[in-house]
Amino acid sequence: MDSSPAPRNHASPIVSLRGVGKTFSRGTEALRDFDLDVFAGEFLSLLGPSGCGKSTALRLIAGLAEPTAGTIHRPARESVGFVFQEPTLMPWASALENVRLPLRLAGTDATTARERAREVLDWVGLSGFEKAYPRELSGGMKMRVSIARALVTHPRLLLMDEPFAALDEITRLRLNDDLLALWQRQTFTVVFVTHSVYESVYLSSRVGVLSDRPGRLLGEIEVEAPLPRGAEFRHSAAYAAACRAVSAHLERAMAANPSPREISV
Repeated sequence: MDSSPAPRNHASPIVSLRGVGKTFSRGTEALRDFDLDVFAGEFLSLLGPSGCGKSTALRLIAGLAEPTAGTIHRPARESVGFVFQEPTLMPWASALENVRLPLRLAGTDATTARERAREVLDWVGLSGFEKAYPRELSGGMKMRVSIARALVTHPRLLLMDEPFAALDEITRLRLNDDLLALWQRQTFTVVFVTHSVYESVYLSSRVGVLSDRPGRLLGEIEVEAPLPRGAEFRHSAAYAAACRAVSAHLERAMAANPSPREISV
């Protein structure tokens, strides 16, 4: 059944960054005056030129790094799941044991942890592969295990740093569809970093475009296409129009002193 993207509760963002700056020890300034709100239930993609600070912003939201300026309001760390660009699985452990790891570290009893790990492996389409080792899995299947591991604690917020960048196009499209269906069904909040205009529009309820380094948020594009999405949306005029709007923002992001503004599609 069709539905609109999850509405944003503008009164209470679950993540808020104000005036955030991040300068690394060797002097590289990744972010400057970075403002961002993330609202419960939305799928927000961050897009921008290479090296503009997208991944840095994600790590700051996750609490994996601290800003050198500004303030960040974010959920407790145990309420956040993180999916990296590489699956980073333990090669000596089965898919089930890889997914169970966060629960084991949290002290969850073994029976409950295994049941929950099986549940989320089923969510990502890997029921029956619980005993498989990473060497026995394709790249797409490894990423599914990584997503399951991030979701096994039932996080309020899922952060994803270019998780599909290294995959072939067919696998990437399939995982886009499956992630979108999972997000719609489980109603968690997603912040997704990507270099792809097409991927950002297809997945998102909102796309935020960052300037070149030092990164700041230049514009936001609302993608109001209903859910579920599929091949029909990818071939639609609405999808093409949204991609053009995001591309126009990206061009301004790479220009000198662009003017921030918001476009609704």
